[in-house]
Amino acid sequence: MNRFKSYLKEQNVEFSAKRYFIDAMGAMAQGLFASLLIGTILKTLGEQLHWEVLVTVGQFAFDMCGPAIAVAIGYALHASPLVLFSLVAVGFAGNKLGGAGGPLAVYVIAIIACECGKLVSKRTKVDILVTPAVTTLAGCLLALLIAPFIGQAASKLGELIRWATELQPFFMGILVSVLVGVALTLPISSAAICAALGLTGLAGGAAVAGCCAQMVGFAVMSFRENRWGGLVSQGIGTSMLQMPNIVKNPRIWIPPILASAITGPLATCLFRLENNGPTVASGMGTCGLVGQIGVYTGWVNDVAAGAKASVTAMDWLGLALICFILPALLSLGFCELERRLGWIKPDDLKLH
Repeated sequence: MNRFKSYLKEQNVEFSAKRYFIDAMGAMAQGLFASLLIGTILKTLGEQLHWEVLVTVGQFAFDMCGPAIAVAIGYALHASPLVLFSLVAVGFAGNKLGGAGGPLAVYVIAIIACECGKLVSKRTKVDILVTPAVTTLAGCLLALLIAPFIGQAASKLGELIRWATELQPFFMGILVSVLVGVALTLPISSAAICAALGLTGLAGGAAVAGCCAQMVGFAVMSFRENRWGGLVSQGIGTSMLQMPNIVKNPRIWIPPILASAITGPLATCLFRLENNGPTVASGMGTCGLVGQIGVYTGWVNDVAAGAKASVTAMDWLGLALICFILPALLSLGFCELERRLGWIKPDDLKLH
């Protein structure tokens, strides 16, 4: 047993929740951003500006979603070069066979294939043959066996959440907004979760609301401590920067969570805010304004498909209120109340 543990350590194979659910999922989000998301943005810009070259380039990036996720996960798991490069085929197979749940299938399969490849990496004199063969075979065979089922399960769960949100927009608006918003600030990937579950429609709109409440909320309520640099780094960067402060004083998390509990049902019930753009945008909030671009992309697609007559002033008003104005005002108000109660003290929100 000790020899086996020693061997795993030598091969840098570590069975841990942090490595698989934090490091790998965070990398998955980066892979999604560098392929599916940026591809969708470029494609949308090309369609709006009538630049065919942007549409073509965007489609190329979009089509590489599976390989990008797999390679990103391999990088996060410290794969050797031969394992890393072999994951390209694994990612392609998992995404293609996983259907609508392709990103989740790639996530699961790439982790297993990567660890299999690492177990044999640099252990033989013909490493250049053995390592790619083991990684590719393990990943692609797994894709053939389980990717369709993972994809179907993810799609069913996503459909259930979307159906429940349509049926109970108030309560599900609160639930989706709060949970996805919390995931955004935690060291896991809300974008990867939304992509894996295919969260679009009203559920996607609620997710956007929750993420914006966290990012804009923390950016505004910590302005006195962090000034403009903090406003930008949290407002269009990530609210995850506040995690060390949350660990020290969990009460600082109350204002943006309450804000998301309010903006979520407003998004679903009053403004009927939907994200029918890329699913990953549902979990991005105001990070690079990706959430808003995703909502706009959905509007454009719906208009083109005839599902929506036009983009109205009410649409823009809802987007501004849900994504920027209300999160700022609500979080700031709740924060000031906590400051007066002594729950939040000076420098509790200061970024280090």
